[in-house]
Amino acid sequence: MRDLLLGREPKDFDVVTDANPEQIKAIFRNCRLIGRRFRLAHICFGREVIEVATFRGDDTEGDRVVENGRLLRDNIYGTIEEDVWRRDFTVNALYYNIYDFSVADYVDGMVDHGTGTLRLIGDPEQRYREDPVRMLRAVRFATKLGFSIHSSCEAPIFKFSSLLQSIPPARLYDEVLKLFLSGYAVQTFEMLRHYHLFENLFPETERCLAYEVDGFPLVFLAKALENTDIRIVEGKTVMPYFLMAAFLWEPVRKRIEKNVEKGLSEAVASQEAAKDVIQQQIKQIAFPRRVGMSIKEVWQMQLRFKSRRGDRPFKLLSHPRFRAAFDFMVLRATTGEAEPEIADWWEKFQISDDATRKKMTRGSRQAPRKRRRNSKRSNRQITE
Repeated sequence: MRDLLLGREPKDFDVVTDANPEQIKAIFRNCRLIGRRFRLAHICFGREVIEVATFRGDDTEGDRVVENGRLLRDNIYGTIEEDVWRRDFTVNALYYNIYDFSVADYVDGMVDHGTGTLRLIGDPEQRYREDPVRMLRAVRFATKLGFSIHSSCEAPIFKFSSLLQSIPPARLYDEVLKLFLSGYAVQTFEMLRHYHLFENLFPETERCLAYEVDGFPLVFLAKALENTDIRIVEGKTVMPYFLMAAFLWEPVRKRIEKNVEKGLSEAVASQEAAKDVIQQQIKQIAFPRRVGMSIKEVWQMQLRFKSRRGDRPFKLLSHPRFRAAFDFMVLRATTGEAEPEIADWWEKFQISDDATRKKMTRGSRQAPRKRRRNSKRSNRQITE
């Protein structure tokens, strides 16, 4: 309803009913129930899934678990008049009645929608304690809708930003993707840093960004997020592993430098840095193992771009993660971290025919050398 009023096509529709999940499942054979914290019904029609929620109640009895003010499980059902007070923001509590095409508004959500204000329903401090992710949702909706966060909801964010550390790391991964893959990554990044939320998501990255090089701030991540927004506007995909690789690149780069200073080769220094940074980061944001492996490949291929002779460029070009790694390297070159000449060479290498590629690598690919047989050893083996 919120997006329709703004003249935007909704990404999806939230369906809510007074029937409980078990009743919904009894009606639809193609229904499965999910969720522990909030019980939901998924009704499947081929690849299409309609998510149906039940009106929440405000009773003190029922299947509700609260720990240190944080809501861990809440499956208390009620009426629409009760349900509205369980929603997070007023502009998210507008109900569209499909019977008479009217809008039910119990919390002045239409007023806040008209003034472009994002306001929590209920006491902001209590709502943030119940679910600290609401602070991230406030930032996401503010940037996406172009709304301002009401002062009563804004001030507590500074106070409770550290509560994000209590959220399961896997859930934060999903929330980070929602934050940065909506087409407003740059504004989201700036707002998260303003409210000290970013440092609770990517602590090592924030520490790196606090330092300047020769009086200039590090701009690689900002440039990566800018390109992410451009790709989304153009309808292109952005792989989650590329986004995470960009977020963690500054800590990795710093560790590589320190490892090289200790006497490690660049290759080993890169491998050790990647392992350490990822192990530290997944304590806060746990991405899938396959994502972690792809992140490492993108990082480690940065070193391989320096090799432009013989077979190596051909092998690198055939790597499944080549394009992502190349785009990553171009960003580094754009921000002055990598040599632009290397980026230009690889750009030309990709579009050239095989004959030109061979010339660029100084001749055709060499066949592996044959090992010279030791004649004395061979004779000795024969006589023996």
